[in-house]
Amino acid sequence: MSKDAYRPSEHPDRNLAMELVRATEAAAISAYPFIGKGDKNAADGAAVDAMRAFLATVDFDGVIVIGEGEKDDAPMLFNGERVGNGNGPQCDIAVDPIDGTSLTGAGRQNAISVIAVSDRGSMLDASSVFYMDKIVAGIEARGVVDIRKPIGENIRALAKAKGKDVSEMSIAVLDRPRHEDLIRQIRESGAGTRLLLDGDVAGGINAARYESRIDMCVGIGGSPEGIVTACAIKALDGFIQGILAPKDDAERQKGIDAGLKMDYVYEANELVASDNTFFVATGVTDGALVDGVRRKGPIIRTDSVVLRSRSGTIRRVQADYRADRWGY
Repeated sequence: MSKDAYRPSEHPDRNLAMELVRATEAAAISAYPFIGKGDKNAADGAAVDAMRAFLATVDFDGVIVIGEGEKDDAPMLFNGERVGNGNGPQCDIAVDPIDGTSLTGAGRQNAISVIAVSDRGSMLDASSVFYMDKIVAGIEARGVVDIRKPIGENIRALAKAKGKDVSEMSIAVLDRPRHEDLIRQIRESGAGTRLLLDGDVAGGINAARYESRIDMCVGIGGSPEGIVTACAIKALDGFIQGILAPKDDAERQKGIDAGLKMDYVYEANELVASDNTFFVATGVTDGALVDGVRRKGPIIRTDSVVLRSRSGTIRRVQADYRADRWGY
C-alpha cells in the first residue's frame, strides 16, 4: 500500500493503541488474584471476560482473526467474533488475554496480556494449523539468518553480524521434549540457551529488542503466537520467519484446504501484510518485557508496552488504578 493511499479514517490510528492498552490492563488486573493459585483456567476466564468488556467500548470495527479458538469451544473472544462498537477503522484483531496461563497459575515469570491489530484482511489466518516453526531476531538477522539453514550456522552468522562471539549468544527456546535435539545443537554451536517454560511471544519480542539479553528465539510454538509476534516485530523493525508444522496428515490437509502453504517459509509481510500494525502487552507476572501487576496499598499498578509499526514508536505505559474500584 502506498503512502498516498493511506487515509486515517480507514486505518487504525495512534489513538487506538491507547484505547487497546486499557483492555490488556483490565485483563491483567483481573488475572491478578489468581497468580500462583494453581488454577490457570480461572485466571484465563477472568482475563477473557475483562478484555471482552473493554474491547466493546473501543471505537473500531474489529474481527478476531486469532482468538481463544473456534466459537463452539470458546464462547468469548472466538475466531471470527466482531469486537468494538462498530465505529471507526476496520481491523483484524489477534488477542491472547493471557499468554502464559500456566505461568500465571504457577506464579512464574513472563505471563502477559496481549492484543495485536492490523488493517482488515492483512493477518494470515493460520488457525487451522496449531503449530509453527519460528525464528525471530533483530534487524541484524536480515539477509543473514534463514530458517532453512542449520541452527548452528544461523547462530554463527548472527553473531558475526552483531559483532559478538558465539559464546556470548543467548538463544531462547521453549523447554519442550520436541526441542531436545534443537537445544543440543544450540549448545554444541557454543551458544547458550534461555529455556522458556511458556510464552514464546515475549521470547520473540525480546529477541528483536536491541537492549535484550536474548539474541534469537527459535523452535516450534503456536501459529497464532507467530502472527501476534509478527505484528510486534514489524514495529521493532526486526526479523521473523515461520513454517507451519501440522501435527499429522489430517491437520496438514485441513491447512491446505484453508489456503495455507505447507513446507513454505512465511516472511513477516506474509504473516501480516499491513504496514500499520499495533502490538499492546501488559504484564501479568514480572518478566523481561514488562513488570507484572502490583498491589501498592490503595492502588494497583500495571506496566505495559505499546508498539506501532507505521511510526516506529515504542511506548512504555505505567498506570495506577484505585484498588477499591476493582473490588480489591
